[in-house]
Amino acid sequence: MEWSELTEGAKAVLEQTRNIKNDKIQIVEFEVGFVQTEEEAGDGEPVSIKEEDYQSLKKFVEENNYGDKYHMAKNKNIVKLILLVDEKIPDNLSDFPIFRDYKNTAE
Repeated sequence: MEWSELTEGAKAVLEQTRNIKNDKIQIVEFEVGFVQTEEEAGDGEPVSIKEEDYQSLKKFVEENNYGDKYHMAKNKNIVKLILLVDEKIPDNLSDFPIFRDYKNTAE
């Protein structure tokens, strides 16, 4: 799957895994159905993550041709996308901070 085939929401999530790499892994957590306000987006475009964006990411992770290795885990509507640097999932995943999240806040 080529980058140009990704949905806009999927691109926004994947770009976050490329901004800064820590020593081992990079984690981006998002909620399917998330809609970012213009205020939250600041100078950038607001991010919206729909089911089609999740499906696009899932396909990209499975068919990635760019050499990066990813793992995706979904629990209800919350998805963790993990960029693996050493190609394996660490045992204590909860010890690693989430670099960026796109989740609706409870009101």
